[in-house]
Amino acid sequence: MSSSERALPDIRGLEELEGAVLDESASLASALRRCLMLGGYAHHQELRYWALKELDGYRAEEELPEFRRLPAALEVSIDLHLPGQILQNNRRRISVNQLPQAARERGVGESAPIRMGVKEIEDLVARSERGVVHISPPSGAEFALLMTQQQAELGNEGADITGLYWQVSVTNLQGILDRIRTRLTRFVAEVRASMPPGQQNPNPQQIERAAQQTFGVKSGDNSPITIVNSNADRGATATTQANEPPPQPFFQRTAVIWTAVGAIAAVAAAVIAWIALK
Repeated sequence: MSSSERALPDIRGLEELEGAVLDESASLASALRRCLMLGGYAHHQELRYWALKELDGYRAEEELPEFRRLPAALEVSIDLHLPGQILQNNRRRISVNQLPQAARERGVGESAPIRMGVKEIEDLVARSERGVVHISPPSGAEFALLMTQQQAELGNEGADITGLYWQVSVTNLQGILDRIRTRLTRFVAEVRASMPPGQQNPNPQQIERAAQQTFGVKSGDNSPITIVNSNADRGATATTQANEPPPQPFFQRTAVIWTAVGAIAAVAAAVIAWIALK
């Protein structure tokens, strides 16, 4: 260790961060808060920024790390107004081509951007049923209303589209959490590797090197912060619609969703007729 490195003050908090990261039963949000504090003690702006983004989530206008884009199926929720009854919350899967053009122009596709903070992701995983969660895209209620209006124009006034959702695998959500925990673990390991035997707490220079090796970030001036995501998931790519030909009118093609709707209506009508004969 050089004399200039020995002169730097030691930074407390690494041991607490290490314990939180390695405790699989502890909330990842707790570990990120400890990382945030460690970055504060070390005056490391970019480390604090990274931890805060994973804690609070990413706004719509902010660049999203690629590993936070997950493959997702598109689903709609439908209420069917039939003679004498309403069949509510019938979920049906649809394709990208069955979305309204306005939704596709805003980037809604079979890739879900997970912008929420880790605590919300953890809560979603904990509340999940049957291994999937449903996440509404931005302006999902607006698109649902548009789809209902389009159905009325086509003469299907008994179909009320009540929601548009991404169906996301819980396993993939857990993968986001695991990716963040692994990067935190690597950061701690890099700091430990830079500390000579006998040193109890790291100094800012050691934290700086570990952060650069782990996250691709540097501290220092007040220039715009850039975080290089060097570990993006290969399979998680966003769906783009820029060069697609103009879509046919919504649901006027061979629509699997309305085949299912017709089948439900036929069954319901048969049940009503059977009851009337009794």
